[in-house]
Amino acid sequence: MRFICEKSVILKEISIAQEIISSRNALSILSNVLIEADNNTLIIKATDLKVGFETRIPVEVETPGTTTIFCDKFLGILRSLPEGEVIFDHTENGRLIITPLEKKIDFQLKSIPSDKFPEIQEIPDDNYFEIPQEFLNQMVQQTIFAISDDETRYFMNGVYMEKQENKLVMVATDGRRLSYIEKEIETPLPDFAGIIIPPKILTLIKKLSSGEGSIEIAINDKTIYTRFDNLKISSTLIEGQFPNYSRVIPEYQEHNVLVQKSVLNDALKRVSLLAEQKSRRIYLTVGQGIMTLSSEESEIGHAKEEIPCEYEGQEYTIALNYVYLQDPLKVVNSEGLIFQFTEPSRAVTIRSNPESEYFHIVMPMQMD
Repeated sequence: MRFICEKSVILKEISIAQEIISSRNALSILSNVLIEADNNTLIIKATDLKVGFETRIPVEVETPGTTTIFCDKFLGILRSLPEGEVIFDHTENGRLIITPLEKKIDFQLKSIPSDKFPEIQEIPDDNYFEIPQEFLNQMVQQTIFAISDDETRYFMNGVYMEKQENKLVMVATDGRRLSYIEKEIETPLPDFAGIIIPPKILTLIKKLSSGEGSIEIAINDKTIYTRFDNLKISSTLIEGQFPNYSRVIPEYQEHNVLVQKSVLNDALKRVSLLAEQKSRRIYLTVGQGIMTLSSEESEIGHAKEEIPCEYEGQEYTIALNYVYLQDPLKVVNSEGLIFQFTEPSRAVTIRSNPESEYFHIVMPMQMD
């Protein structure tokens, strides 16, 4: 195998591959990236047996062939090379020789035959449906931070996705908060049972997609497949029964508090400085036209700040984890916020103002 490629082009794709593969064992084939040169195209594949990655880039192929290379060292070599074209020559003795055209630099890497590389499963083209990349990126952004990191509750370690008529719904929860978003899709959606998607593939899609055009998605019992731009990424799904999230969503909230996001966010940053770091508890008190945030760290001090709000009614104090407030504020894409609640001990709903297709629910803490 021998091909010529611009350093910057192959470097970008090998960097993605390194994010996916397992590098715990340098001798494992899972630490390698597969490269296949043919018909002036280089196919690059990587997998950790759960997530699979494939991309294609244009190259000048002089001799077709395929092999696998230890990805971490391959990436390090590519980063060290000067800009410009690079010759990649796979010899009969199983070494990949890497030589820049304009410099007298010579690297040699041992390879492992490609027949030892795990097969990355494919799915027929007619199983795919399309949605705008922008939609999926928004849905991931509004939910992924609410995933549970408790491995004993593995069924909440991903984002739940389901079809509701012509809408796509994504939900994440860790049992103390919940994030929900729905998007109406113009193109027909196939029927599928609700699935739990691991965060790794969602993070990759959001990071790598251009945000323009469509992303193609296919789903079977155990795997989700995606195609966008020049990439293919697939992932095994999380097995298990996702909680009945609809039981957590309040049908009606009695009280509404309107506040500016930037004002609240700045106040949260200040008041949280003196919150107990273990509990992260702050107190939010709403009264006529005023929202008061307060915190106390025993034996160190306390903090208190008042900000304006639109609210009329009885005064209430709610204890909340300040991180569970800050996370939604980072992704709400309006300056106005609506806090909705019925009682201090029951769920608080955070919505954008004007309201959009997403909302976030936070469960209050004890009023110690």
